[in-house]
Amino acid sequence: MPAAPRRHAGVLLHPSSLPGPGPIGELGPYAHAFLEWMSFAGLDTWQVLPLHPVGPGASPYGSPSAFAGDPRLLSIESLVAEGLLEPVAMPWGLERVDVEVVDAWKLPLLRQAASRLVGSPELAAFRQAESSWLDDWSRYAARVDREGHGEWWRWAPVSEAELEPAAAIHAALQLLFARQWGALREAARVRGIRIVGDLPIFVSHDAADVWSAPELWLLDSAHQPDPVSGVPPDYFSPTGQRWGSPMYAWERHAETGFAWWRRRLARELALVDAVRLDHFRGFAAAWAIPAAEPDARNGTWTAGPGRPLFDALRAELGSLPLWAEDLGEITPDVEELRTGLDLPGMKILQFAFGKGADHPFLPHNFVGTRWIAYTGTHDNDTAAGWYASCDSVVQDRFRVYTGRDGSDPAWALVREAWASTAETAVAPMQDFMKLGADARMNTPGVAEGNWGWRLRDLPWQSCTWIRQLGDAFGRTSP
Repeated sequence: MPAAPRRHAGVLLHPSSLPGPGPIGELGPYAHAFLEWMSFAGLDTWQVLPLHPVGPGASPYGSPSAFAGDPRLLSIESLVAEGLLEPVAMPWGLERVDVEVVDAWKLPLLRQAASRLVGSPELAAFRQAESSWLDDWSRYAARVDREGHGEWWRWAPVSEAELEPAAAIHAALQLLFARQWGALREAARVRGIRIVGDLPIFVSHDAADVWSAPELWLLDSAHQPDPVSGVPPDYFSPTGQRWGSPMYAWERHAETGFAWWRRRLARELALVDAVRLDHFRGFAAAWAIPAAEPDARNGTWTAGPGRPLFDALRAELGSLPLWAEDLGEITPDVEELRTGLDLPGMKILQFAFGKGADHPFLPHNFVGTRWIAYTGTHDNDTAAGWYASCDSVVQDRFRVYTGRDGSDPAWALVREAWASTAETAVAPMQDFMKLGADARMNTPGVAEGNWGWRLRDLPWQSCTWIRQLGDAFGRTSP
């Protein structure tokens, strides 16, 4: 008989949420200690959010680049150890990510370290090797420095020579990111830990990608997006979500053999081992909202690229180590695209108890193993917060289904995910720590107060029960 497929268990935690000194989690010693925590807990999968520079509201899903790494995550301690910075006193014990402190205090230090690499053979070689995306990003970032904003449609022409000093600094920041992230990824590989990245389907209007190739997006004569992206009314919002990012000119992408997408996914897979495709249903059809509409209720479904995009990606890259975020209004064409590509879909256990026994997210209804079972995602409340906010009917269904009294909903949800047939089970770090609603990472449709949750220390005391569940259900990493 063939061997049973490997069963995996993992944790969802963005590097910005790691503990340690400074106003944000970093890719330094505490990130490497986190990998040790994963090993003790028997986990082999680390899922992160997008690793690119954050956008408005510190959202990693509104980045000004689909290719660059976020220099805010660079470790000051590591730069001091390399001799690129002098020792510096760092704020300690900040309970939330403070982007204002990052930008005002940390970024100047990072640029100081980067300046020491300008003119070096290492940087010249890096710029040549990564020119397919780095040239556009470094020039764009230099223009943002110069103009004070990213509204590229308002910029006047500037010579390359004027931009070069600042562009070299931004290129050096990307070299530093490549060094530190590369060291962390190698440390994960040695421990048998795979890193799963996250690829938002859309990019921001004021991004380097749209600035450098506006013909690939649906923009009007003033370079403004019309229609804009979003999703119709759903579980999270009665008026839907109006994201506002431009829609793709898919015909133009197809004419180029989806060259931009081939470069984009190749870049992601240079950073991580697998990629979660956010809003997968948009590849079948996406919700297009007229730019004049104030919310997302009056949009229409417009066709996406479908299978030809993924055939082009497979021809370029060989295999497609992708996860499909197949949530929301899922129609037969979306399911056909996912199953035809043999991509695992997502099952969110917090959504499973609101209806009857036939809900597809209840573990006994999983068909096969090609699933990622989550207690919740970065968009959900924590397990404890969710249970506390549920009405009595949902709480009763949960208690009966799990055979628990509701006193520890996080443990019960983790157990259900780990016991399921899903090939991979994932819980946010908050659920391993059994934290309440104040530890929520993001509330969709709410502009302020998101993306700031941060660990104060690694929960070493949780390792025992996490490993015991992994042992019991065949998910412990060897």
